Amino acid sequence: MTFRFLQGVFCALVFAATSSAQGAGNQNQTAPPVSYTSISELNQLLANLEQTSMQLQQDLNNLRVDRWKTDSGTKHQNQSDVESIRKNLQFALPGIINDLKNAPESTPLTFKLYRNLDALYDVLSSVVESTGAFGNKDEFRALDQDLGSLEASRRAFADRMDKIATAKENEIGQLRTALQSARAEIPPKKVVVDDTEPSPKKKSTTHKKGSTKPAPKPAAGDSQQGQPQ
Repeated sequence: MTFRFLQGVFCALVFAATSSAQGAGNQNQTAPPVSYTSISELNQLLANLEQTSMQLQQDLNNLRVDRWKTDSGTKHQNQSDVESIRKNLQFALPGIINDLKNAPESTPLTFKLYRNLDALYDVLSSVVESTGAFGNKDEFRALDQDLGSLEASRRAFADRMDKIATAKENEIGQLRTALQSARAEIPPKKVVVDDTEPSPKKKSTTHKKGSTKPAPKPAAGDSQQGQPQ
């Protein structure tokens, strides 16, 4: 294997490790293809959830909290909860579903949908309990059935989220193994040392001594004057 292949495996490993942490804003980037089975499963889950949402909105419209035989505080609280559920079903939930359709195996979006369903279930269960205590039997029976359908969707998306996370973890493990194998197959770089190459000559640090000029010879007349008469 070449170094380019090793580099490609490493980049794929980094991409797989960071893709699960990316938000919806990064979903326009190129992603690996999703299997038909996974898309088919998601479409069925979303279809069931959308049907539950439509039925629940209809049953909430038929709910008459103002006729309950209870104090005004309890009525006000339940009316506020019903309005919150309506807003979520009409605005928040459709947006999350649409985003998930565009990124079927996005772990952050799947968790976002599960968390939204979990919040809806908690509020709706309180409304259903109050309806059973203060409302009529038909209202309670309808809402209780909607609560069961919502719980089924919540569990289904929890299972899907676990399945996606496990698949991504296995994919990262396979890429990490491939990276280690690629590293092991790359031969070490050899360094050749040529001992026959002569060592560079050192520059001489000694300086030549300046030559001394010979003393001038005395003139002939001067030497005769110096001799005794």
